[in-house]
Amino acid sequence: MDDKILVTQSSMPPFEEYMEMIKPLWESHWLTNMGDYHKRLEDELRTYLKVPEISLTVNGHMALELALQSLNLPKGGEVITTPFTFISTTHAIIRNGLVPVFCDVKEDYTIDESKIEELITEHTVAIVPVHVYGNICNVEEIEQIAYKYDLKVIYDAAHAFGETYQGKGVGSFGDLSTFSFHATKVFHTIEGGCVCSKTREQYEKLYNLKNFGIRNEELIVSVGANAKMNEFQAAMGLCNLKYLQQNIEARKRVVERYCENFSGEMKLRLNQYQKGVEPNYAYMPVLFETAELRDKVYTGLRRKNIFSRKYFYPITADAACFRNKYKKNDLEHARDYSNRILVLPLYASLRIEQVDMISKAVLEIQKEG
Repeated sequence: MDDKILVTQSSMPPFEEYMEMIKPLWESHWLTNMGDYHKRLEDELRTYLKVPEISLTVNGHMALELALQSLNLPKGGEVITTPFTFISTTHAIIRNGLVPVFCDVKEDYTIDESKIEELITEHTVAIVPVHVYGNICNVEEIEQIAYKYDLKVIYDAAHAFGETYQGKGVGSFGDLSTFSFHATKVFHTIEGGCVCSKTREQYEKLYNLKNFGIRNEELIVSVGANAKMNEFQAAMGLCNLKYLQQNIEARKRVVERYCENFSGEMKLRLNQYQKGVEPNYAYMPVLFETAELRDKVYTGLRRKNIFSRKYFYPITADAACFRNKYKKNDLEHARDYSNRILVLPLYASLRIEQVDMISKAVLEIQKEG
């Protein structure tokens, strides 16, 4: 229906521009296998993200899965991670033969670095923190802990594309950082992702893992998967990158209007942007006073054809597929936030009058008996 407002909407370049971009593919017939667009996008993103090396992948999940695999972590090793994330984060750990150990989160929804050390055992091999809603983990403290215990750090930065912290690209933190370029993200390649690394050696490892270990027609140097980004995806990325800053500015205006509309409202808490972080305005999370109020607003908005999302609910530690399999530890805050959080519609083309309508609906539903 035309009057539906979805929680997100993909940003698209002008149709004619994308058509012009992909037209040469009909001449070259080079559709995948690290073609010209793939190489160009790697180059442009390396500069934009302020990282030494970047390897494009078919999607964000494979970026994280191959990032973990590239570090040759021992099977059965424990990985400290957050349960307040998309299920992909936990799946990537488990599919590498590793064991997730869930750590609670703090008020900005990122992993509580003060609780990491108590979870470290002789079996711990890595930490996989997640930047959430554009909020950046405490990278300084996590780095110190990792150094002290000789642990690898792989950041899931899917929510933080293009952000900087203290002037540094977010993708430059940890041993590796991964991004998702899914259609719903601030920057997308329809599907896609990347791994940011610090050395050419690590880049080559990732290249082998995403391309069957093939180096030329006759040389296969290692066992790998097929996780390459194709040329249509890369072309979409090159087009979208040109409009990224204006899309972020448009998203910022939407967020600022929501904040104005909810100013002084005591029954909900808005996201607090961190000092030193240049945000990308990827999400509009609202934390309600109670779980009942969150669910009431969620249902009430749907009746008005406004689609919000309980993101993340439930926490990954409580997913049905993990029931009674992994340590749950003390996850009081993660469960509490998961029960009370609602992400409201946010995208570059969302009109201010629509923001006002959504805000009004939220406030009215809250007051209903």
